[in-house]
Amino acid sequence: MRKQRHLEEVYEKCPVEATLDIIGGKWKGVILMRLLGGKLRFGELHRILCKITQRTLTNQLRELEKDGLINREIFAQVPPKVEYSLTERGKSLSPILFALAKWGKANLI
Repeated sequence: MRKQRHLEEVYEKCPVEATLDIIGGKWKGVILMRLLGGKLRFGELHRILCKITQRTLTNQLRELEKDGLINREIFAQVPPKVEYSLTERGKSLSPILFALAKWGKANLI
């Protein structure tokens, strides 16, 4: 859970902190990067992110949805089907995510 949760007075002084509060952490950037490729179901995300627990994935997806970065679409069928996709706001993070990936390739791998 985030410490700041969008305290505007803090973010006005440091927009980097605001951005990291929203997309920071171990899994959010990875989830967003995977969703850049298109819609994914919960099970697909869980398989792709093999080291994440279901509880953590659920919590991260809820936070991303609350922050307006992803859409959660529920289909009325049996068994239930839920798909996640990026919102326009989420898609606007693509240059940042690709820059992080580029930096990682150049410096860590």
